[in-house]
Amino acid sequence: MTTIIGLSGSLRSGSFNTALLRAAAGLVPEGTQLQVKTIHGIPLYDGDVETATGIPTAVSELGEAIGKADGLLLATPEYNNSIPGPFKNAIDWLSRIEDGPQPVFTGKPVAVIGASPGGFGTLLSQNAWLPVLRTLETRPWFGGRLLVSRASGSFDAEGHLVDEGTKKKLREFLAGFTAYIQSPH
Repeated sequence: MTTIIGLSGSLRSGSFNTALLRAAAGLVPEGTQLQVKTIHGIPLYDGDVETATGIPTAVSELGEAIGKADGLLLATPEYNNSIPGPFKNAIDWLSRIEDGPQPVFTGKPVAVIGASPGGFGTLLSQNAWLPVLRTLETRPWFGGRLLVSRASGSFDAEGHLVDEGTKKKLREFLAGFTAYIQSPH
């Protein structure tokens, strides 16, 4: 079984990105499991806090799940043409975790998707993640891109993905990312 952690960068209860991950969990290829996780409960990074009390529980639990997973799928909102602060903060905390002899992100296959009410579908936010993913020494997948623009038309009032074209693209994206995870390095 291939396990992917899906992480939404939004704290909003009605988040399009969290809804996109929930839809993705039902569209992964057979033999693949996508577990949707949250950044809720992760405090602002403070090196003094880390020195005094260590890694917060919410961070260590999420880091453990990412460390055990075969891949990581980031669903990024776009705030002011870039990465949302709470999402970057969570990744900054997670980068402090050692997974055995190396940081939790080193060599981890990662893909980025996003949904936005705007017309560009998180294009700039996804691009802003690239130097971060390189710095963390992840193994980013560049074989596909999923940008859901004008997301309010793709989801119903309960947050279910209803746009068939987006479902098809998401299913294809997930198949490609899963194949990448399973390929020899």
